[in-house]
Amino acid sequence: MNSNVENLPPHVLRLVYKEVSALAADPPEGIKIYPSEEDITELHTSIDGPEGTPFAGGIFRMRLVLGKDFPAVPPKGYFLTKIFHPNVGHKGEICVNVLKRDWKAELGLRHVLLTIKCLLIHPNPESALNEEAGRLLLEDYAEYESRARLLTEIHAMGGPGGTSGAPQDPNDGPQPKKHAGDPMKRAGPSVAAVPAALGNGANGASTTSSNSNSSSNISNVAGKKKADKKRALRRL
Repeated sequence: MNSNVENLPPHVLRLVYKEVSALAADPPEGIKIYPSEEDITELHTSIDGPEGTPFAGGIFRMRLVLGKDFPAVPPKGYFLTKIFHPNVGHKGEICVNVLKRDWKAELGLRHVLLTIKCLLIHPNPESALNEEAGRLLLEDYAEYESRARLLTEIHAMGGPGGTSGAPQDPNDGPQPKKHAGDPMKRAGPSVAAVPAALGNGANGASTTSSNSNSSSNISNVAGKKKADKKRALRRL
């Protein structure tokens, strides 16, 4: 998305810079701020999933985009981490009244962030962007909670190097477990046993020789028994 720094008047930019600096120095509980020195009109943040919700334990990255008419017009909010929530669309767009008809210029960015965090605690199925999530919230909360929890575990609990903060993608979905289809799990002998066997030629030869001797002994015993049986028949 294009920057709106050049479109905002200087006094608005000063106000935004002042508020973002204050947020970074003293952010609301459970919210972190990642200001950009290059573009003050796009604010990246992360929200800790509230306890007692299907989002607990997850870290949800989002961004606020300030348009050229800010603060007369509310900022636009987007979740960057995939989430199953009635008020979050498939592309991450957030539907909340404070970003629409309830917006007032004096509310400020702190109020917006706190409202979005509260939305994770109290979803509003009446203004659902994700209709399936809204329907399940009203008709089958257990299924809604299960789906929301699953996506939280997959996308918001990745930690360093994981998937936490990954952009919304319709093709995203549960990934197979690490051991699924792993040939190491299906194979008989371990890989470590192979070089040990290959590096022990003397033992291998000894084993082969032992097996040959055993087979020869068995054949001799069988032949002796057959000869004894023939001699007994002649006596009869």
